[in-house]
Amino acid sequence: MQDKIVRSISQFNTELKLKGFNVFQIESDGQATRIYSRKDFYKICLTTGKSIIHYADRSFEAEGTVLFFGNPHIPYSWETLSTTYVGYTCLFSEDFLKVSDRSESLQQSPLFKIGGTPILKISEQQREFLNTIFKKMIDEQQTDYAYKDDLIRNYIHLIIHEALKLEPSQNYDQHKNAASRLTSVFLELLERQFPIEGSDRPLQFKTAQDYADHLHVHVNYLNRAVKEVTGKPTTTHISERIISEAKALLQHTDWNIADIAYALGFEYPSYFNNYFKRLTGTNPKSLREQEV
Repeated sequence: MQDKIVRSISQFNTELKLKGFNVFQIESDGQATRIYSRKDFYKICLTTGKSIIHYADRSFEAEGTVLFFGNPHIPYSWETLSTTYVGYTCLFSEDFLKVSDRSESLQQSPLFKIGGTPILKISEQQREFLNTIFKKMIDEQQTDYAYKDDLIRNYIHLIIHEALKLEPSQNYDQHKNAASRLTSVFLELLERQFPIEGSDRPLQFKTAQDYADHLHVHVNYLNRAVKEVTGKPTTTHISERIISEAKALLQHTDWNIADIAYALGFEYPSYFNNYFKRLTGTNPKSLREQEV
């Protein structure tokens, strides 16, 4: 049974990466999400039930129907409180939705950015309209229609535009311990960058300032929070995770050291060599030779 579940998840992720989108109905057993790689996919969720949604450093208690917008670059989690939880989920990559280089990045949308309004209360009339759109997407993705991607793209844009016309939900609560929540968000965002899958998609955030900018907080505030909660500076967490990934790539792939350096965000291999040696006491080539 477990093997069947693992195969099912693997197949789901493979199909999702190939198509760039997937739409499905949330069953009434309370499972609001499926397991998928959050690194690549945006998410729109229309749900009816009672839950608590944690988004970055805020939490929102939802009862009734809400429309949720999830960004792969911003950590979020979902606690289902009611026994009945139904609705629809749409997952899609930015490349799928953004067909033109001139299109605005989704990260700039008020629905997807960290300081935006990702959770919207939905009336019964709005729920019925949005249900129809999700059902159309589900039906369409099963067809062989040559332009179904364009059609589904239009449906997603329609949902986004309907959401932009709505008033955002306001009953957010700051985490009881702001430092703890911010640290949790930072650590999850750090981990979400891994594993590295290729030098064509290098590490996006490499410094404490990168994370602070993305989380819309001052770097000193981030550093204080992380040090207070974990006892270690932000830069130490980042460097330890980069070195851990570097060792894994050196030991378990046949990538050359230059490719590993670029994948980890280093402009030149020599920078990576110096960084690695300073933190580990050995150079990348020597570590790889020790494992052979």
